[in-house]
Amino acid sequence: MNDPACVFCKIVDGQIPAMRVYEDGVCLAFLDIGPLAEGHTLVIPKGHFVRLEEMPDELLARIAPVFPRLARAVLRVTGADAYNILQNNGRPAGQEVMHVHFHIIPRQPADGLGYRWNASKYEGDRGRQFSEQLIAALKT
Repeated sequence: MNDPACVFCKIVDGQIPAMRVYEDGVCLAFLDIGPLAEGHTLVIPKGHFVRLEEMPDELLARIAPVFPRLARAVLRVTGADAYNILQNNGRPAGQEVMHVHFHIIPRQPADGLGYRWNASKYEGDRGRQFSEQLIAALKT
């Protein structure tokens, strides 16, 4: 189930070293080698999935409880009082390693990190139409 060319699969298999901070039967967490902030941690499924929607619901349900545990530990060790959890799917969304991974990034008030949302508004009836399309898509 692992991809022999995937760097994260190689970390899971022990072929590439990593600063592991948590591991269980389904996931692994380790420090990012290019951290945006001290304590920047990655959480990955042990099996190879490129995008979030490829993962079985049951697997996500087993990984989800790890996030608050790791977040609390990262906050305690870094002294931060805020954090981001980020997950990118596909290159246009910023995914660089094609293996599902979640970033836990501790934040400080003046850390210089940021992102910009270019918010817009739905015109006319488009919001209602789009919500109806999403509801229909969820039923299939």
